[in-house]
Amino acid sequence: MKPFNGFPARMQFTRVPNIFFSQLLPQISDIAELKVTLYILARLYGKRGYPRFVSFAELISDLGLMNSLKGIATSAKEALEKALEMATQRGTFLHLALDSGGQTQDIYFLNSQTDRQAIDRIEKGELELPGLKARVKAEAQTEELPNIFSLYEENIGLLTPMIAEELKEAEKLYPIAWIGEAIKEAVSLNKRNWRYIARILENWSREGKSHGAYQRDSKKEDPDKYIKGRYGHMVRR
Repeated sequence: MKPFNGFPARMQFTRVPNIFFSQLLPQISDIAELKVTLYILARLYGKRGYPRFVSFAELISDLGLMNSLKGIATSAKEALEKALEMATQRGTFLHLALDSGGQTQDIYFLNSQTDRQAIDRIEKGELELPGLKARVKAEAQTEELPNIFSLYEENIGLLTPMIAEELKEAEKLYPIAWIGEAIKEAVSLNKRNWRYIARILENWSREGKSHGAYQRDSKKEDPDKYIKGRYGHMVRR
């Protein structure tokens, strides 16, 4: 090993947050993680502009860093990848995978409030980085569920505190889509009151719904079918 010649009289210094020494350093036992953490801190504090980040390409192309990781794992690249994974899991850095000309570019931010806000803006498309684009997350197509309170006011009438409580209780008992359908069912039959809607829901719960939709009788619809039976006296005509 070549001996270190000592520090010169004039030299530059790199800032390291005090919290690193008080909270992070006591936790880090892996030498590769320690080396990569210190290296990234130095690179971040040497950068200008907003936001500040370090890319995987920058890290793997630095000969000094990669030489320091030799012999730690099967390869220096493997040691780097493992160290980055450990540092991000620990919460020292934040990882973001962006698109760069059809290729994935991994970049790393300090886990600070400023950088967390920056990442949120990048993911929302409000902040763009030169040559990098946020990947569009594939989301399953889902039917927008109705706001049952607005739906009630728009189709039935004034939403009183008592009715609001009834709707809240109904949300606990039935799928929200059922409640919206029951309101529409009541409107189609010109039975605009909550008791009638509740009776529809009770019938659906007892008799079942096929494929999430009420199976109407193919014969003529009976508008009084929900007010017959045990709870019929509770429904106003």
